Amino acid sequence: MNWEVVMGLEVHAELSTKSKIFCGCSTEFGGEPNTHVCPGCTGEPGVLPMLNKAVVEYAMRLGLTLDCDITRVNTFDRKNYFYPDLPKAWQTTQLYAPVCRNGSVGGIRLHQIHMEEDAGKLVHAPNGSAAYMDYNRSGTPLLEIVTKPDFRTTEQVLDFLETLRETLLYLDICDCKMQEGSLRCDVNLSVRPLGQAEFGTRTEMKNLNSFKAIARAIEYESKRHIDVITRGGQITQETRRWDDNKGKSMPMRNKENAQDYRYFPCPDVPPVIIDDAWLEQVRATLPELAAQKRERYIGEHGIAPKDAATITVHKTISVLFERLVELTGQPKEAANLITGELMRHLNNTGTLPEDLQVDAGKLAELINLVLAGKINRAAYKQTMHAVFGEDVQPMAYIEQNGLLMDDNSDAVAAAIAAALAANPKAIADYRGGNEKTFGFIMGQVMKELKGQGNPALVKPALEAALADC
Repeated sequence: MNWEVVMGLEVHAELSTKSKIFCGCSTEFGGEPNTHVCPGCTGEPGVLPMLNKAVVEYAMRLGLTLDCDITRVNTFDRKNYFYPDLPKAWQTTQLYAPVCRNGSVGGIRLHQIHMEEDAGKLVHAPNGSAAYMDYNRSGTPLLEIVTKPDFRTTEQVLDFLETLRETLLYLDICDCKMQEGSLRCDVNLSVRPLGQAEFGTRTEMKNLNSFKAIARAIEYESKRHIDVITRGGQITQETRRWDDNKGKSMPMRNKENAQDYRYFPCPDVPPVIIDDAWLEQVRATLPELAAQKRERYIGEHGIAPKDAATITVHKTISVLFERLVELTGQPKEAANLITGELMRHLNNTGTLPEDLQVDAGKLAELINLVLAGKINRAAYKQTMHAVFGEDVQPMAYIEQNGLLMDDNSDAVAAAIAAALAANPKAIADYRGGNEKTFGFIMGQVMKELKGQGNPALVKPALEAALADC
């Protein structure tokens, strides 16, 4: 029997606001446990929430970009459940009037986007003897992006997530660091015989913290469903935890339905009204997105499509490219630097684009030096790696390492004379019509100059010397 996999996603994006959704506590990642908390974060009685306006505006920016319908009268609801990471025993979220409805990403339909608060984090002792609660994350603002069950392949899922990640980054509303949990994805998956209209029983997989883990989890879970059904069993509707080390999913709990959470309107958060003026004010702040930048780089700067895709892979990289163009007026040199040595540096050091720290002014200085003929390409690359790794001052490094090209005509003439005297056969071959020999002789001259000769000066001088031989 041929099977079809049916999937929908629930993507949680932590917003890059400085404070939490309903209080003024910091959202900074990595603080000591339970240091970014207040009575509201820990669910103490009598504390009233105050909505962070920026959270609403970030939601509007994403909704407008994805062609969603913006809900003009927003309300918040309480999702009730008991778990140690939720000290209030409810999560403030949106069920009945989510901020965004409909819309799409790359042909995949969206059901809704809603605002909510994150829960705390359960930290397990290494030996499994105890578990501890860290409420720093509690109350961090989230947007949950819920899709329709439109996915049929792993490739569709990964393409969607890459496009969504790119959009969130360029809108500057989420840093999308999956390793820190700021972008999380749950996969709802079922299988059915090919051609059947009715959906199968679905499971939800959590703890997916990388694109690679998502791909592996989909492959494993779809095979598990098919295996259970073909052996005459039934799939249990449940939430499952993905263990990437073991490469398998394991049951966590039965999958709840909306009625199990006993949703009701939150009495402490009044309705949020989005009027035309506010909506247009937010629309005016929408930035140029990655796809628009790619088109501009290709059309305006003559950058190859493949290189334009590399430059826009992360907002940090495109910002660096545009700064280099501004400082040098050389878009193709800037593109070559990024797609070549910069990407090689990131790969060799395992540095993520968002963690890149480099002075654009120093890289621009290098571009200007090599184009002015002050250094050759080898010295250019050597100095660039020193800038990446040690943050050196380019000219100081070049001078200390003797990398400036020699423009002394007397030194060039002496090097040419020495190279010609040492290679009479090469001269004879060149004069006999073998023009490829010129490159060999040129190399010998540069060797005499210890690699510091200026090719723009050496080449015509060598051509003249050979003509006189």
